[in-house]
Amino acid sequence: MSAHRVSPALLRRYASDILTAHDVDNESTESVAEVLVWSDMVGRRNYGLQRLPILLRRVQEGVLSKSCRPSMERIAPGAARIDGDNGFGHHVGRIAMRHAIQIARETGVGVVTVHESNFFGAGAFFVNQATEAGMMGLALSNSFPKVVAHGGVNPVFGTNPLAFGAPRRNGESLLFDMATSALAGSAVRSHISAGDQLPAGVAIDDDGGTIVDPNKINEGALLPFGGAKGYGLAFMVEMLAGVLSGAGVSNGVASLYADFTQGGHNGHFMLAIDITRWLTQEDYFDRFEALIATIEASGSEGEVLLPGETRWRNYRDSAANGISVPAELCSTLSSISDPLGVEAPWVAA
Repeated sequence: MSAHRVSPALLRRYASDILTAHDVDNESTESVAEVLVWSDMVGRRNYGLQRLPILLRRVQEGVLSKSCRPSMERIAPGAARIDGDNGFGHHVGRIAMRHAIQIARETGVGVVTVHESNFFGAGAFFVNQATEAGMMGLALSNSFPKVVAHGGVNPVFGTNPLAFGAPRRNGESLLFDMATSALAGSAVRSHISAGDQLPAGVAIDDDGGTIVDPNKINEGALLPFGGAKGYGLAFMVEMLAGVLSGAGVSNGVASLYADFTQGGHNGHFMLAIDITRWLTQEDYFDRFEALIATIEASGSEGEVLLPGETRWRNYRDSAANGISVPAELCSTLSSISDPLGVEAPWVAA
């Protein structure tokens, strides 16, 4: 069976109906469906609807709140902190960036930390919230330890993603989103599904030997990307998203896939910068576009792409032609939705 093309609106409604059938509250449902489908639209499949089954399992196991009530405390003119009440990281992260933007409108810069949250998905979604508001954005999150420190052999950090965004005049913002590990955890799962070996130099066993079998990754750990550089960035994410926020730190963060005894205890760090406090909007766009022109002209052959440019191409295609949902994922999701009486959009098509 081939992949199905489904409109983003139908997929959001489908995901929402499934979440609602699991008694997830309306606000969380809206956020989770929005973040998952946006991720699929921009081509971040491993952060899209692929994640719905594990999120639902955590709800069913009672370790992820289906009716969380995040609470915010303003701790300084430009800063706030949020207790995520063990809610979906997608929802709590969306709220946190929304508050960071509001604070930035008042003070120029808004910083919001989050504790007692869970896996939040693609950081690019949250920085895109800031860029849609005409601001620069930064989003960080810590995660379950699976990455060693530079020179170490036992995992101490998560893949600890960081994302940065800046608005463009054409509306297709600069979007930079990366894991601080040599390979993202989702990429490891993709290698397992495809039956492919890992590249050499991305994972080690507890003796420091190379792991290339992705099925053995739990017997070892991932390396930080770029050696000491990735280690330093992972450390920064852990400090800002974990230590500063009051969230779980290192082994204090629970595994999304393996620990069904407790919530994730993830922490997030959201930053929004009101560009117009420094420059007029037109001056900012002129300066940014001049930089982009320099970058685009720097290649001797082929295209020099901006961070996020491929994402926007995918987004435009998804908006115009529908999101391509692989047959295997259709089958997996149908096995969840059919017993709930929720009709899959590919059936209706």
